[in-house]
Amino acid sequence: MAKPTPTLPQPVEGAQAFGHALGEIWKSMSGLKLPADRINQVQSDYLKQATELWNDTLTRMNSGLATAAAAAGDAAANPAGTLAALRDRRFAATEWAKSPAAAYIAQTYLLNARTLMQMAEAVEGDAKTKARLRFAVQQWIDAAAPSNCLPLNPEALRKAIDSQGESIATGLRQLWNDVRQGHVSQTDESAFEVGRNVATSEGAVVYENEFFQLLEYKPLTAKVYERPMLFVPPCINKFYILDLQPENSLIRYSVEQGHRTFVMSWRNPDASLAAKTWDDYIEHGALTAIAAVQDITGADTFDMLGFCVGGTILSTALAVLAARGEQPAASLTLLTTLLDFSDTGVLDLFVDEAAVQLRELTLGEAAPAGPKLLKGQELATTFSFLRPNDLVWNYVVGNYLKGEAPPPFDLLYWNSDSTNLPGPMYCWYLRHTYLQDELKVPGKLTVCGEQIDLGRIEAPVYVYGSREDHIVPWTSAFQSLKILSGPKRFVLGASGHIAGVINPPAKKKRSHWIGSTDPVPASADDWFADAQEHPGSWWTDWSAWLAQHAGKQVAAPKSYGSRTHKVIEPAPGRYVKQKA
Repeated sequence: MAKPTPTLPQPVEGAQAFGHALGEIWKSMSGLKLPADRINQVQSDYLKQATELWNDTLTRMNSGLATAAAAAGDAAANPAGTLAALRDRRFAATEWAKSPAAAYIAQTYLLNARTLMQMAEAVEGDAKTKARLRFAVQQWIDAAAPSNCLPLNPEALRKAIDSQGESIATGLRQLWNDVRQGHVSQTDESAFEVGRNVATSEGAVVYENEFFQLLEYKPLTAKVYERPMLFVPPCINKFYILDLQPENSLIRYSVEQGHRTFVMSWRNPDASLAAKTWDDYIEHGALTAIAAVQDITGADTFDMLGFCVGGTILSTALAVLAARGEQPAASLTLLTTLLDFSDTGVLDLFVDEAAVQLRELTLGEAAPAGPKLLKGQELATTFSFLRPNDLVWNYVVGNYLKGEAPPPFDLLYWNSDSTNLPGPMYCWYLRHTYLQDELKVPGKLTVCGEQIDLGRIEAPVYVYGSREDHIVPWTSAFQSLKILSGPKRFVLGASGHIAGVINPPAKKKRSHWIGSTDPVPASADDWFADAQEHPGSWWTDWSAWLAQHAGKQVAAPKSYGSRTHKVIEPAPGRYVKQKA
């Protein structure tokens, strides 16, 4: 007796409808052109693959091999390669392979996704328009995954049955909690507290104004280098990404290497700072911090490090000082920093004249109701949707459909601890760097009353880029070498914007590349072609380089601050605890 065939969507009519719909969608989009021969080819390929998928599914069900082959991932018995598609981690659970209907839905979704991206790639237009189209299509594809929908997710349904509905109830409670807090939970935020189990390096606040607190850390060695170290972190995040846990803290590592370490902790702006400008952040932020370190330590020159936007701020401040005839940097380290904004990767998709003008009219000095804050959650959401499957839908499925609480993870706790930005400051940065790429042009910009030229910074520079960085492409970080004039070293680390930077040697993870920069190669690719890969963290290479510029060893100070800069409160201070 023949086995009954489960009810599945009829493929031919569905595939034809989808194929014709694709053509109509693209025809209706003004300004976009897709060659007719390309439309026909994509539609033909789609119908062929959809038919093969359907026939393969029917054959397996009727032969009784579907469940076994799917569970085993038997690619050899699957010449069309359809079951191999379930290796996509969204469909990796055995429930997807065990159910012929679920497997068919997942495979059809992946086929549709590939087809949509093929059509997006084939559209005729300028590079930015095509990139925006690809991004928009990818966002839609990721959102439309059947794994994101409870009735179509067999893993979530099985969990609901096994838990007698408790997983759904838990998911609804977690959804309501996230609605109240205003963002999707990526970790168990109750497991962490700033100053208790993150940002725990011992130190004190030795200076503060309305923009930042200056932290000095307790020496861990009997002697320290005579030239101190100042860290300038990004103001779009909290500083403690550099001090998550003792075992992965770059701040603690710096102290352990014998550097008297100071760190800026930017204030999380409230309405009282909504009108502050880029000049304010340079003058009352980085320039004031440099002067405070000089006053506390008596060192005219010292080592400085800027991370991401902090590196852009620090470099701008040093260019202002260079215009005033001052060279306080004994060395300059830039971590995943942009000075050349000609290629900003995926972020470029969000920036054009219309978008910047809209920001200026709603947040900046030209706003009818006055300047406003750019809310931290808006920034956090934007960055999350640069990697939606990893940072959004993964948690939607886990938190809400399966009712699973996300595990504690210090980095994701930091990632959810968002910060506001003053509208005018943000708008200036957006226009003059991302849109007009003027920071690298000598004399083009006036900051704090000075025409700035980054090339006048004389300090030796250590530039670090992360190979898989989607926020600061490493090839763009490399371009800093062509802007700065001092002796240069460039190091490329594995992984991304954060994980590549926060890579302590003890973990023995990842690798880094070192190549010659004397002279600076014509392109980043030329540099990489001759670079040598080294196992493990780049921190040890940086430490050895930094020691060459830190001066002689002297007795470590026995107290924080100085007579003119008394201790205000213990580190990490109250500014970092302010919520957006």
